[in-house]
Amino acid sequence: MWMGALVSNIGTWMETVALGYYVAHTTGKASWSAVVTAAGFIPAAFVGPIGSAMADRLRRRRVLVVGSIISSIIAGALALWVGSGHATPAGLALIAFVAGSVSMFTFPSFQTTLPSLVPREQLVAAVGLSNAQWNVGRVVGPAFAALAIAIGDIELALWCNAASYLAVCVVVLLVPFNQPPGVRRPIFGALADGVRFARATPEMRSMLVLMIATIAIASPFITFVPQMATNVFDGGSSATSLLVTAQGVGAVVAAFTLGSVTTRWGLPAVLIAAVTAVCPALVLYGVAPKLWLAAPAIAMVGLAYGYAFTSFMGVAQQSAPEELRGRVLAVNSFVLGLLYPVGSLVQGQLADWVGLRWVTAGSGAVLLGVLVVRGLLRNRRRVTAVAPSALVASQ
Repeated sequence: MWMGALVSNIGTWMETVALGYYVAHTTGKASWSAVVTAAGFIPAAFVGPIGSAMADRLRRRRVLVVGSIISSIIAGALALWVGSGHATPAGLALIAFVAGSVSMFTFPSFQTTLPSLVPREQLVAAVGLSNAQWNVGRVVGPAFAALAIAIGDIELALWCNAASYLAVCVVVLLVPFNQPPGVRRPIFGALADGVRFARATPEMRSMLVLMIATIAIASPFITFVPQMATNVFDGGSSATSLLVTAQGVGAVVAAFTLGSVTTRWGLPAVLIAAVTAVCPALVLYGVAPKLWLAAPAIAMVGLAYGYAFTSFMGVAQQSAPEELRGRVLAVNSFVLGLLYPVGSLVQGQLADWVGLRWVTAGSGAVLLGVLVVRGLLRNRRRVTAVAPSALVASQ
């Protein structure tokens, strides 16, 4: 499963880099990059939760095979259109929305297979490994994209992505799934189950506060990597590949080491430290004067953000019982799908007005401010709760 997903994700990152460069090069506006990215992620807020709920009900093998075939057809159509030279940013956004809808419906079925493939005590490490293959694709994909663009232009990179979905079909048919019988709950009832569980579980509540702040404020930097490479540092597809790869290297290190780090320090401590570390890393990346300084800075962002994002998924996977896992992950999917595109659209518009450097560095400063306020509020509530007990003890 890991190898099949890796091949598919290499193709996905080849398409991401190729289209990111295409939009940045043809429009020169950060807002258009934000629109295309937002269109691909908005389905995560609405289709993703439905896919997560249905992952507890439908046969996951069938969902993954059919979804991969449809995604391959969409990617092939995109390659033909871009290759014709008539592709427009608005049209790319529409295709991104359709492709994102298919992907967000099928991905939860992949996520929810992890607990059936590893022992429970290794689940956090398995989540890290799963994210590692996504980020290994982020490292390898941009390099392959640059090579494909050099050989056959952007169209070749897009065709590679269309072919890569077949790897998922092959491995899903080979790997035995141990899926319990599905619970036939109405869609909205299933989604409500996940929300109730998240509200009633302290670990989930605490995690969601940090996730909401991180996704809304910090995550949009991912959208603007091609804009940073092309329009801030005056680079081309190779500069875009360099920054995407550097971010991926940091994220890969985070994913492969998450299991051992959480074993030593505990998942809650790693989560808080990671979100905090994102703040100065974003500031350094935003103010870097040269491309060769921006690359190690975004690698630091990728490391801290990788720990944070993987920890969000780890808390949800670890907290949820098997029969509720898909519905609990729907909550994470909704937060990511709603706040990432909204944050990207807001920051894209701000970047067109005041400059991408200021917006990137400012996002790190704003996130740090939110964390400070959160810490002060938690301390105040703790003092308020302790004070009555201390008064009773003194009496």
